This record gives sequence, C-alpha cells and structure tokens, in this order.
Amino acid sequence: MTGFGRGEATSGGLGCTVEVSSVNRKQLEVVVNLPRELSDVENELRADVMKVVSRGRVTVAIKLDGGTTVSSSLRLDLALADEYLKAARELEARTGLLNDLTLSTALRWPGVAELQRTEADAQSAVPLVKAALNAALAEFLKMREAEGFALATDIDGRLSSLGGIIKRIQAAAGSVLEYHRKALHQRLVEAGLAVDLADERLVKELVLYSDRCDISEEITRANSHLVQFQNYLKSDEPVGRPLDFLTQELFRELNTMGSKANNAGLAHLVVEGKTEIEKIREQIQNIE
Repeated sequence: MTGFGRGEATSGGLGCTVEVSSVNRKQLEVVVNLPRELSDVENELRADVMKVVSRGRVTVAIKLDGGTTVSSSLRLDLALADEYLKAARELEARTGLLNDLTLSTALRWPGVAELQRTEADAQSAVPLVKAALNAALAEFLKMREAEGFALATDIDGRLSSLGGIIKRIQAAAGSVLEYHRKALHQRLVEAGLAVDLADERLVKELVLYSDRCDISEEITRANSHLVQFQNYLKSDEPVGRPLDFLTQELFRELNTMGSKANNAGLAHLVVEGKTEIEKIREQIQNIE
C-alpha cells in the first residue's frame, strides 16, 4: 500500500525530521536512509518499522538539523608521520628521486590524520530520532488506513457483483445438465445406435457423463471463498496474502466451472466472473 508520514522532534537545540513513505510490493522491504553517525542503530530502526508494517517497499529518510549528534575531533599520529618521513628520506637517498613532499600530502598518509567521533553523543540522539520516527509512522499508518478503507469498499462492491454472477451460474447449472443428457442421447440416436434407456449400462454412462459436467462442488467452494473473503475484509490484521490466495482459488473455481459445463451461456457468465476477479486481484496487490 502507498502511504506517507512526516514526524519531527527537537531537544537541546537539535532537531530531527523523519519521513516515511511506501509503494506497493508483495513482500516487505524497509530502506533506512540516515546520517552516518547513526549507522549503528539502523537495524534497530528498521525493526521498529517492521513491527507495524508487513507489506510494501518502505523508505525511511532521517535528517538531523541544528547541529551534529556526535562530537568529532581530529587525531594526529605524529609518531607514524615521523616514520613516513624517515622512509621517504631513505628512499630519496637510495634512488636520487626528488623529494616533493608537502603538508597536504602528509595529511593524506593512512593513519596520520583521523577524524574521531564520540559514540556516547551519537547514542544520545537516538531517543530523538525514535520520537520523530514514531510520529511519522502514526501519520503514515493513518494515510494507509484511509486508503485501505477505500480499497475495501471497492472490493466489497465487486464481491457482491461476483456473488450475483455465481448465483446466476448456479441457477443455470441444472438446465445445463439436462441439456447435456439430451444432447448425448440425441447424438447416439443420430449415430444409428440402438438406444435403450432401460439399459442399466447406458443409464450408468449417461449419469457418469452428467457428473463430469456437474459444477455444484465448484459453486459451493466459490461461495465459501466469498464468505471467507468478506470475513477477512472486516479483520484488523494484515490480510493481503490470504486475500491473494482466495482470489487465486476463486479464479480456479470459475475456470473449472467453464471447462466442465461446456455451455455457451455459462461460459459468458464465467467470463464475467473472471473479469471481476481480475479487478479484485489488482486491488489485492495494494493491500497489506
């Protein structure tokens, strides 16, 4: 599901702004963009998001204002610098190469000049970041809830339409069986075969043929899926994955009805039903 939320928190002259946004995705992916000095708590912040979101690609952008969350200091390793200089002079004497060393070159020597940070100061900013994140998540979830309500309303209407189509299929199913019995009997007669309806074997074959065209089980399962679908829509828990499964099952039942019934009228109804299911399937991809 899509959504956006923004949260702010301030303390001691330091401000933190957090923006949480998401786009549709079947699985959950949480991307956290935060200042380098807070990299140690990235997994902790990601876990906070995963507690309230279970689907979608969620991006969390964290920005600090009004100062830095850490105190930084530059450390010079003079002993190491002396070693570099000694080695450079020895190399100059041995090779006769021009010693073109400068101060800027020496500062780039590995380990000579290092920027150090104080971890305690970085950690002191974490509560501020979490407060801003919680505010952003609250707004983010509120937007997703509004979208979810709109999606549920749309899907509920399509489920009602699909339920009506299945009722029409059920009403026509009985006449379809009788049609196939008569059609099979007529073909036997037209083929010049002796047809004795008192013949137990023939009657048995007719019954078996009719059973292969019977779609009552598929209709029962489809109606059961519709009831479960409605129940999930009323749930406060994440229901995207079970609804996705039920959509696939509904489509499969409709598909079986069409192939077993082998009737133009029913085939038209099945196409109507599958069209509604496809529209529901598209919406399901947006539901957590």
